[in-house]
Amino acid sequence: TCAAQINTDVELICPGLYCGKSIIKSRNDSQTQYGDCGVCPRGERADDAKFCRKCEDSPELYDWLYLGFMAMLPLVLHWFFIEWYSGKKSSSALFQHVTALLECTVAAIVTLLVNDPMGQLKIRSCRVKMLSDWYTMLYNPSPDYINTMHCTQEAVFPLYTIIFIYYAFCLVFMMLLRPLLVKKIACGLGKSDRFKSIYAALYFFPILTVLQAVGGGLLYYAFPYIILVLSLVTLAVYMSASEIQTYKDLITRKKRLVVLFSHWMLHAYGIISISRLDKLDQDLPLLALVPTPALFYLLTAKYTEPSRILTEGGNGH
Repeated sequence: TCAAQINTDVELICPGLYCGKSIIKSRNDSQTQYGDCGVCPRGERADDAKFCRKCEDSPELYDWLYLGFMAMLPLVLHWFFIEWYSGKKSSSALFQHVTALLECTVAAIVTLLVNDPMGQLKIRSCRVKMLSDWYTMLYNPSPDYINTMHCTQEAVFPLYTIIFIYYAFCLVFMMLLRPLLVKKIACGLGKSDRFKSIYAALYFFPILTVLQAVGGGLLYYAFPYIILVLSLVTLAVYMSASEIQTYKDLITRKKRLVVLFSHWMLHAYGIISISRLDKLDQDLPLLALVPTPALFYLLTAKYTEPSRILTEGGNGH
């Protein structure tokens, strides 16, 4: 009897990291039927005993921060290209910024509503345990070294596919709202210029989709550091291009203050993502470092003379 029990336990164990047996039905408390080893249904993941279990966890703070980062990418790119193509004299830039924010916000809300559980502004998920969870296709086992068992699944449900759904809704809402509104309200722009920000979105959305498909797992672990590096670089470039060297130069225009506060919010977002606020008494004081890059730039600008660098660069020296 013991030998038979051991053989039964061995047969239940599936090979590979992500292959599992689905629970077909339970006749009573003492007898349960299982399917063959293979891929678990969407929304389920193989546990340590290689049985497919439904994902019932709620996303952690870090998971929400990751989703927020991926949601901000198209919004930031929208704002960048709107500012780039609107020009300084255009009165439609602010309106287009608000429209882009509305599009991404509505897309995020609809994405949460259509995901399981449907109709609620929350999602159920599987815990991310390691980097391989994002690339299950690379871990299909070959027990006999000839035939491969295909157990590719979304082990990080729904952190991988929810980004694609969000990008699709962003694109749909943009195509439904922006062209009509921009055509009527975009003042000071030519007929070809007013739609260039929309054309740019048709390029960067496929790029973002490929980026998520290939590097989703890498972005999940690296996005806090990406935020900090990019926010520091873009802040330095903006302040040097705007020839901001003193505090008075910074406060003379409201737009410069908006850009500064936006970068400070990104700094804080990156710091919170890295620390995950596991220990509030140690992590919250780190937010005091948020204004440090801007203060350092203003204190050292007179020594670097960014206006001189820009002038020499424009003259070809």
